[in-house]
Amino acid sequence: MRILVTGGTGLVGTQVVNRLTKRGDAVLVLSRSEKAREKLPPGATLIVGDPTQEGPWLDEIPACDGVIHLAGESIAAGRWTAEFKKRVLDSRVLSTSLIAEKLAGQPMRADGSPKAFISASAIGYYGSFTANATEFIESDLPGSGFLADVCVQWERSTEAARLAGVRVAIIRVGVVLAADGGALPKLLVPFKMFVGGPVGGGRQWMSWIHVDDLAGLFLHALDHAEASGPINGTAPEPLTNWGFGKTLGGVLSRPSWFPTPAIGLRILLGEMAELATKGQRVIPSQAKALGYDFQYPLLEKALRHLLNKKLPGSDS
Repeated sequence: MRILVTGGTGLVGTQVVNRLTKRGDAVLVLSRSEKAREKLPPGATLIVGDPTQEGPWLDEIPACDGVIHLAGESIAAGRWTAEFKKRVLDSRVLSTSLIAEKLAGQPMRADGSPKAFISASAIGYYGSFTANATEFIESDLPGSGFLADVCVQWERSTEAARLAGVRVAIIRVGVVLAADGGALPKLLVPFKMFVGGPVGGGRQWMSWIHVDDLAGLFLHALDHAEASGPINGTAPEPLTNWGFGKTLGGVLSRPSWFPTPAIGLRILLGEMAELATKGQRVIPSQAKALGYDFQYPLLEKALRHLLNKKLPGSDS
């Protein structure tokens, strides 16, 4: 297949591009910078362009069998000022709309089957809670708040493609765990200083996923014709913040009972503190229905792999 990947040099995109090229797909990677060429594996082609702006890069889409869309301003890149919130929203909605409209102009592959548009979204769609035992699945209605509003508009931006007959799948990404990026390196700092513990009351849920599984889920959605609509990109077993910290402390052989007051984070980070003090309990029901086989369904196994910590008395 010929696949365009946006955000292909990011944390998840790098994994996706590597897997696509290794299996022999023709991969085009959209980036704003020529320097991104240095990060690409053999077999991947760089396309320079701004995904939020019309440009020659859009002319590559008609010849593609599918698009994996991962580009978007990081919600953790700055304080949530009005200007920053607009950048977060525009980076998602404008880019998704441009791709969807271009795909709509030629929605079928050469063999007559629908092209695939696999777009990222986020579990912020369900709203944010300090404590909520409700399990959210893909058919649940959106919540309220900034992140939920962004996700609703983000997902709605795929509609032009879907209405034209393109197969659209939307991966609602949870808390991504990786050795060299995402949430984990930040979470490790207090534990390495022997002051790790729950944030706030610790009752907020963390719906996490190993980066390998998330990349695998994007490819699974690309490859399976029955994959469409929202798919939760989370591991099958979410934990509370307290449970997450206890597991991380156990893997690191560090204490996990020093609390981080929520009010301190709000003073330091402003509204962005919501990322640490609130969460959602999200279940990947569609991933299971599609037969996706999680490599890391449980947190301890995921952390031991990422941190290179073997089980006591084990060689693996």
